[in-house]
Amino acid sequence: MNTIEPSWDFYRTFLSVLRDGSLSAAARELGITQPTAGRHIGALEEALGYQLFIRSPHGLMPTEAALALRPYAENLAATASALLRAASGEVGKVEGSVRISAADMIGVEILPDIITALQERYPRLEIELSLSDTIEDLLRREADIAIRMTEPLQEALVIRYVGNMRLGFHGNKSYLAKAGTPQVKQDLDNHHLIGFDRKTPFIRSLLQKMRKDNPNIPDAEAIGFSVRADSNLAQLSMIRAGAGIGVCQIGIAKRHQELVRILPEIEIPLYTWVAMHENLRTSPKCRAVFSALVDGLKNHLKLTDPDALTHKP
Repeated sequence: MNTIEPSWDFYRTFLSVLRDGSLSAAARELGITQPTAGRHIGALEEALGYQLFIRSPHGLMPTEAALALRPYAENLAATASALLRAASGEVGKVEGSVRISAADMIGVEILPDIITALQERYPRLEIELSLSDTIEDLLRREADIAIRMTEPLQEALVIRYVGNMRLGFHGNKSYLAKAGTPQVKQDLDNHHLIGFDRKTPFIRSLLQKMRKDNPNIPDAEAIGFSVRADSNLAQLSMIRAGAGIGVCQIGIAKRHQELVRILPEIEIPLYTWVAMHENLRTSPKCRAVFSALVDGLKNHLKLTDPDALTHKP
C-alpha cells in the first residue's frame, strides 16, 4: 500500500461508483467528468495496492476488497456531510443546514407545516429531509435529528417522547358502501386488504409487540393482502382511492374526510420519540429544530388524535 494518504475526493468517487455501477453515472452525480472519475478510481487503486472494480457487460462490478471498504467510505461520507452542516451558518445563530431523519409518512403528511413555520421564523435555516423507515445512526451523524418509532437506547442522545401515533384500520367511504363495513375482525376475510410488501426489522418488532399488547389484532402472518406496497404513503393512497381496507395513523386519517375508521377496538401503538446527539445541545440551529419538532408533533396529535397524548410506553 502506498504511504501517501489518498484524497477524500477519491473515496467520494469510489462510493458513487459503488452505488451507481459506472464511471459516467458517478461523474454526473458528483459534477465531474468521466475521465476525472476514472483517474480518481485509478489513483485510489494505486494507493491501496489492489483492484477495486472489474468491468462487466452490466457495468463496473466491485471486488471483495471494494465491498470491504464500503462501510468505511460511508462513514467518511457521513462525517464529511456532518462537518459541512456544522460549519454552515454563523456561529451562535439559527442558520445553516440541519438534517432530519423520519419515516416517509411523517415527512410528507406532518413535517411540511412544521418546517414551513420554522423557515418563517428562521429564514436562513436550511432543512435536509431523509425520508425512510431505515434508522439512520445519530452517533455517526448520518442525521442531526431523528423522529423514531422505537425508543433510542444509546446513552449519548437527547431524547423527547412526543406521543403514541396510534394506528387503526380504515377504508374509503365509497369502498365500504359497496363492500360493507366489517363489524368484527373475522369480517376482514371478505375484504380487499392493503398491507406491507415485506417485513422489515421494524415491522417485525411492531407486529410482535402489537400482538402481545392486543390479542384482537389479526395475525399478520395469516392475512392475504390484495395490494402490497413497501411504502406507507402508497398504502395510504390505495386506501384513499378505495382499493380496500388498510392500516394508517388515526390522526392522519382524520385529515382525510373520505376515510372511515373501522373496528375501533383494534388499535396498534406507535410510540414516537425525537432524538439528537447530545453534542448538538450547544448548536442553536439544532436546538431550534429539535424543539420545533417536539412541539409540532405534539400539536399535530393534540389537534387530530388527543387520546394519543395520554398513551405512554
